[in-house]
Amino acid sequence: MNIIKKFGDIPKIETEHLILRKITLDDAEGMYLYASDEEVTRYVTWDTHSSLSDTTHFINSFLPQYDAPWGIELKENGKFIGTVHFVWWQQQHNSAEIGYVLSKEYWGKGLITEAARAIISFGFESMDLVRIQARCFLENKGSEQVMKKLGMSFEGISRKVMYVKGEHKDLKVYALLKF
Repeated sequence: MNIIKKFGDIPKIETEHLILRKITLDDAEGMYLYASDEEVTRYVTWDTHSSLSDTTHFINSFLPQYDAPWGIELKENGKFIGTVHFVWWQQQHNSAEIGYVLSKEYWGKGLITEAARAIISFGFESMDLVRIQARCFLENKGSEQVMKKLGMSFEGISRKVMYVKGEHKDLKVYALLKF
């Protein structure tokens, strides 16, 4: 089951600085601004976008594969700056994995932590999750710092677990349990 089947649509979530909401084709230009940046896409599983058409295709075909993709919008100006999502949700196990990407312009400001914290709360409170995990490539220190700020515990390294961009990658695994 994905979140749309359970809730009817992607629920809107507001935080202090952000609105997390359904992603639409109207977000293509904002998404393209960061999805075309090789520094931003260095640690994601998808390729750097070379045209607005790539981004439109991504919104239409790739994002729906996630169980719950939220767009991240700044409250102050309505600017689309990233995504936060449940990569997968195993309802029978009350378990899910989160992922996120943010425009480089907003790195280091605590916004991705704020967005991830909001969907983690949603997952524990509304989706009946007992475990939420996140994974990152070994060299992705920024994402690892976000996981630590979220209170996630390091569980280990899954070796050669993902084939992406032409090579097998090791991933660090962090998780948070509901108590």
